[in-house]
Amino acid sequence: MGPRLADIARHAGVSEATVSRVLNDKPGVGSDTRKAVLTALDVLGYERPARLRQRSAGLVGMVIPELDNPVFPMFAQAAEGALAQRGYTPVLCTQTPGGISEDEYVELLLERNVSGILFVSGKHADTTASHERYQTLVSRRLPIVLVNGYTESIPAAFISADDREAGRLAVNHLVALGHTRIGFTSGPERYVPVRRKLEGFHQALAEHGLDGDGLVELSLFGVEGGHAAAVRLIERGVTAMVCGSDIMALGAIRAARQRGLRVPQDFSVVGYDDSQLIAFTDPPLTTVRQPVNAMAMAAARALCDEIAGHPVSHAEYVFDPELVVRGSTAAAPTAPAVSVPGPVTPEARVNSPVPPRRDPQEAAQGR
Repeated sequence: MGPRLADIARHAGVSEATVSRVLNDKPGVGSDTRKAVLTALDVLGYERPARLRQRSAGLVGMVIPELDNPVFPMFAQAAEGALAQRGYTPVLCTQTPGGISEDEYVELLLERNVSGILFVSGKHADTTASHERYQTLVSRRLPIVLVNGYTESIPAAFISADDREAGRLAVNHLVALGHTRIGFTSGPERYVPVRRKLEGFHQALAEHGLDGDGLVELSLFGVEGGHAAAVRLIERGVTAMVCGSDIMALGAIRAARQRGLRVPQDFSVVGYDDSQLIAFTDPPLTTVRQPVNAMAMAAARALCDEIAGHPVSHAEYVFDPELVVRGSTAAAPTAPAVSVPGPVTPEARVNSPVPPRRDPQEAAQGR
């Protein structure tokens, strides 16, 4: 069934006559109005007329690594809202193990004639991957913006959280609580955000005269990776852990409890991201908040500006993270805790109030 002019006009906030002029590719319609009508077509699920398919100014690609980690749906939702306000409809491409690759998604997006692509924690964050794919897109004059990961070889705008500061914030908090044996875990070191968090971790330890040698266990992203890393670090006598994501932190808490350690009385854990529902875990997780909303808005704005032909600095825009203290961290135990194999159900307590959330736009700024 063909598109109903009344439905499209109502959604776009224009007259049916205007919709008709756009669908028939007639002159006399402003670019913003034309864009609103095309976006309404996409949102309502109508196929664009063949004469308009080469004018997909309303479509942009958004490539994200997964949906298992709640931070990525958070980013996608925030970016979608920011793009919709500017008349663009994102085509969401989610990668899964053994599924469609980033390069295959790019080919599909190019077939849809998207006006630009937003990459979140993609191959640009992998120091061992070839970045030729991005250079090719730039040479074709397709606007791209890359989030969380940086390389000088790609002439594009980058949006990143300050991962070094994230590592420092976590360590400084734990040292202030009296911890001196602090472990670190995150994903593989080939990823730029992981390297930066690790640098911040070591810098903060050095500033406090502490040694982190032998207390780093890089693992796989996810609950299982955090669990495996925590098992090894607990055996080395750490009383606290800094984790590269909230999901890994939950795995670390599970490992501690299985060994008879109470969180936070015997063992403290700090996550990263402050993804949804983390404040309601048992115990509520102390974490370093990634300013997702501010970063998503900045990424969408940079992409739209580039599409519109406005000059955009091909530099890295870095946003400040924020420490959120909850119930998974406490003062270091006065005596070494004894690790006992086997599941234990500990009592959870909240040692610090949850600070009020600040407006993400106030923050100056996978994994």
